Amino acid sequence: MAQAQAQQTGNSAPGKGFRSARLGWPELDRIPHPPRRVPLLGDVLGADVRSPVQDSMRIGRQLGPIFRRKAFDREIVFVWGADLAAELADESRFAKHVGLGVANLRPLAGDGLFTAYNHEPNWQLAHDILAPGFSRAAMEGYHPLMLDVARQLTSHWDERSGAGHEVDVPGDMTKLTLETIARTGFGHDFGSFERSRPHPFVTAMVGALSYAQQRNAAPPLLAALQQRGAAKRNAADRAYLNSTVDEVVEARRSGDGTGARGDLLDRMLETAHPETGERLSPENIRRQVVTFLVAGHETTSGALSFALHYLSRNPDVLARAQAEVEQVWGETEEPAYEQVARLRYVRRVLDESLRLWPTAPAFSREALHDTTLGGVHPMRTGAWALVLIMLLHRDPAAWGENPESFDPDRFEPKAVRARPPHVFKPFGTGARACIGRQFALHEATLVLGLLVRRYDIAADPDYELSVTERLTLMPRNLRLRLTRRTPARTAQPAARN
Repeated sequence: MAQAQAQQTGNSAPGKGFRSARLGWPELDRIPHPPRRVPLLGDVLGADVRSPVQDSMRIGRQLGPIFRRKAFDREIVFVWGADLAAELADESRFAKHVGLGVANLRPLAGDGLFTAYNHEPNWQLAHDILAPGFSRAAMEGYHPLMLDVARQLTSHWDERSGAGHEVDVPGDMTKLTLETIARTGFGHDFGSFERSRPHPFVTAMVGALSYAQQRNAAPPLLAALQQRGAAKRNAADRAYLNSTVDEVVEARRSGDGTGARGDLLDRMLETAHPETGERLSPENIRRQVVTFLVAGHETTSGALSFALHYLSRNPDVLARAQAEVEQVWGETEEPAYEQVARLRYVRRVLDESLRLWPTAPAFSREALHDTTLGGVHPMRTGAWALVLIMLLHRDPAAWGENPESFDPDRFEPKAVRARPPHVFKPFGTGARACIGRQFALHEATLVLGLLVRRYDIAADPDYELSVTERLTLMPRNLRLRLTRRTPARTAQPAARN
């Protein structure tokens, strides 16, 4: 059953190895590419290999909604136009393609939910087993643990702000989100807020993500020569990540693990597929745990960091968010689960931050059969394109004449209904979209609500947003100054809508 479902939602042919655009796009020459292409080397003049996504944004603005880039023997078609992206979201014609950067994570995550090829059955098996772990009932069970980790963050920030120090937003958001997914999903406490430096798991994770990103910039032969030392460090990072996960799983198997039962790890260890009786293998369990620990905290920490950056630069937005929290949560010290979803403006702040800086900045789609994109560009079966989400989220055809401005009201219900479908994709698309979307949104909305109620947030006037790329996106060196608030309590009860 799981095998059949996997083949229905993706190309059943093995998807191993990089497939250059020349193999799948018979009229590739109709798609523009940067000027001054160099024979053998490709579009290397002026390229920024340290920030390839932002570099592709720059080129995409110049070349239009579909373009191509070539580095050595690798050529990729990029898409960002709203109409073309909507076509690629059609599950009857296209499926997830495990693109170059994601494929570089397979030595670590293998056939985990994020990195599995469509023909590999374990992603569907794991999805079916784990989906109930993100139900409303499960989310209500995670909520107290999320609050407990948030208390660790606010205690740390109280100490920092009380001493007159700025806070390290990306570093502390990473601690928060790692602890949250580790405790709610796997009953494990990394003790991140007890450390002056990042937990070694975070250091190893950043190393693995950065290594995967770097391997995109050079052909395999040259990369092997250039990165011998980096490859050795990457092997050590992978070994540490795997050994950490093995310890977490073994603690649970032996009964020594802490945390509530019925979490994601229990589902992996004890639950069979409801129809076939299949179970996840020990090796695949390790891969799924790695996937959740890495993807489950890296993207959410980026989303919270970008949101706090924009709140610090937009005092009117911050004031509206603070007023909403006061009105909705009232006198309660900590919100109940159902109160978080009532923070509709705070959620819009998150959505607008994810629009401008989706922390997973791209996804790839491949043709299930021969087709034509946009009525113009033929694609053979297996041909693929990279959807550049950050430009899709800035397409004036969908977002108006000033898409660079930060405006949470873009996500008012009326505005959302007026936009075309498939123009907001921070969690990917289709059957392989992020399984933990609701978990991430609840966690981020809860934390942002707690923070804006507790603090006034001030930016360094000299700070200019700079973005680090390590497959995911994160503000670089973002520091904020906090002041504890004395909220203006109103006589109104908390909203009950």
